[in-house]
Amino acid sequence: MPHTSLVSSILVTCPKALPPFLRAELEALGLSARELISGVETKGDLALCMRLNLLLRTGHRVLFELARFRAADPQALGDELGRLPWEDIIPVDGNLTVDSSVQNDNVRDGRYANQKAKDAIVDRILEQEGRRPNSGPDPIGACVFLHWRGNDVTVYLDTTGVPLSRRGYRKMPFKAPLQETLAAAVVLATGWRGEGHFLSPMCGSGTLGIEAALIALNRAPGLLRTGFAFQHLVGYDETAFEALRREARAQSRKRLDGRILLSDNDPGALEAARQNALTAGVETHLEYELNDFREIEVPEATGGGDICVLNPEYGARLGDVTGLAEVYAGIGDFFKQRLSGWRGYVFTGNPDLAKRVGLRPKRRIPFYNAKIECRLLEYEMYSGTRRVRQGEGEIPGEVQGEGQGENGQ
Repeated sequence: MPHTSLVSSILVTCPKALPPFLRAELEALGLSARELISGVETKGDLALCMRLNLLLRTGHRVLFELARFRAADPQALGDELGRLPWEDIIPVDGNLTVDSSVQNDNVRDGRYANQKAKDAIVDRILEQEGRRPNSGPDPIGACVFLHWRGNDVTVYLDTTGVPLSRRGYRKMPFKAPLQETLAAAVVLATGWRGEGHFLSPMCGSGTLGIEAALIALNRAPGLLRTGFAFQHLVGYDETAFEALRREARAQSRKRLDGRILLSDNDPGALEAARQNALTAGVETHLEYELNDFREIEVPEATGGGDICVLNPEYGARLGDVTGLAEVYAGIGDFFKQRLSGWRGYVFTGNPDLAKRVGLRPKRRIPFYNAKIECRLLEYEMYSGTRRVRQGEGEIPGEVQGEGQGENGQ
């Protein structure tokens, strides 16, 4: 294994539109970071990789760069990989998985590149140690990732394995749930960090509310995981990782300042949310109400940043678009009539339905839900008239509602 103090490039991957939030997380840890289309790059050692796997909310995989070389075809790839000291990295009695992103004229199927890489790695270990690790498609041991573009290959240790988006708490997913990392980014985009109340009507399986609770309590999401790929490398320092876990637990908060309220009109959704919150260890910090969003309890605004986020269906996978128009119109009425002093948000992938809200969004923040381009629309509710000062509320990289039509679309 590369010595834990060896510094190299670290690539943390994430879905499109999440790099600004991921970069902010890295910078909050005192790291310099460079945004890419689907990730953020920094520098550090394997000890830092352990820390990032434990703490990051919006990243998917933490990749530690091992080598760069040129290879025109799979044979050249295997030859180059066979020169690396894999016996110092992967245990002979362990398991190996290889994944890749390949764009090479001589490779029609990335799985072929994966197989050639696996063969080269285990053959090297067999030659040096007299034994070879098992290999397969499931990330149950050490993981290697190849980024191959043309003749340029970058070899990474995937220190994560199963993506960080799979926190481990969502045992009951219910209908079309938001991915955990996306839900965390949505909460972070609202600016809510635990001050004031957080309201999640149409809560579904509860992902938004659970991620909000983890953020407010400063709970490291990696504490929920049962394992990481770095634990299956030669020289893994279990004592150092346990020290990181103790430090993360010590920095978590015991109680909330405001309330987190989840509601849904489907009892199955509320049961899923409750069970998932229980698995996540935040069930006692959440409140639940079985009701239509128009009829739910809305606490009096605290003036300290009260947030309401709705994630209605948008017709891409569920529901009837025609029937949903009434729902979106009802959201606008709910905001105007019930949320004075709050900030309301709608997360949607259907801009036509978003117009039915009937309010002008202050901001429109881009996201992707899988391949669906979405927007998080912010509406600020206030009493009486209010003159907007030029530049107010503008944040670099965000799409502002100012200058748009009446519905901000």
